[in-house]
Amino acid sequence: MLTTTSNSLEETQGIGVLEKITLAVKKWAKTLPTDQRKHIMSLCYLICATSPEIQAELTGFLDDYVADSLVEQILQDRIRLQLVTKYLREFCIEKELDPLVLNSYIEQFCIHSAQTLQKEPELYLEFVLRLIHSPEERHDLFNYILGYEVIKMMFQMSWLQHERLYQLQKNQERFIRSYIKPIQHAHRINGIVVPKNETVFFAKRDYYIKQPQISEKKLIELVLSTFDHKIVINLGFSISCTLDFLAFDYDYIYGNEEADCIFYATV
Repeated sequence: MLTTTSNSLEETQGIGVLEKITLAVKKWAKTLPTDQRKHIMSLCYLICATSPEIQAELTGFLDDYVADSLVEQILQDRIRLQLVTKYLREFCIEKELDPLVLNSYIEQFCIHSAQTLQKEPELYLEFVLRLIHSPEERHDLFNYILGYEVIKMMFQMSWLQHERLYQLQKNQERFIRSYIKPIQHAHRINGIVVPKNETVFFAKRDYYIKQPQISEKKLIELVLSTFDHKIVINLGFSISCTLDFLAFDYDYIYGNEEADCIFYATV
């Protein structure tokens, strides 16, 4: 695994980053007392001398550790981070993109894209290095974050709120087909919203105004199983490129459920 990882890192043009890390480690090592430095060097030697199985276990841990530190470099793309935060606030979504949160997004993005392409997720360290060295990949990541948070918001809406949201859109039919129907289908099959007596008006009220209660873990599972990662990226891209792509009025959507309206079924 050690050899494979090294080759893959070269392919992702990570040499510049690795050189910086090596210089930093050398500088840090010189500050250590002699005994501690010997322990570090002994550990490095033992890793090189152990069996491939043990190497794989150790390097897997080290990959994640190094990747976590490299995420700090992605956070330096402050313009994109500020734009994503600004767009999220347009939908009343308060999200601070700190290293811990960004790390979780990157891991999810890695898993989601592999799931869409029906392949094993690549090594996390390699994935992070690709993000660092590819502006296009980082652009997709930030669009993914934006699209994911908006879809997550829609998953937590009641069906009445879905109705109010799609009524604001210019192309209602496309919006219903692309987002509302898949989400409401996921609500049904996961027992989150269970329609009963759909043709009876007052019976319909009970499930139509029900606010879904979904844990964060379940939300991630629902997004990953309902939409492929390209749809999530494209939604974020469309929102960031066209200000009125997704019309949103918080007071109207989340207003009084008893307001005068007709409870149409959208699925």
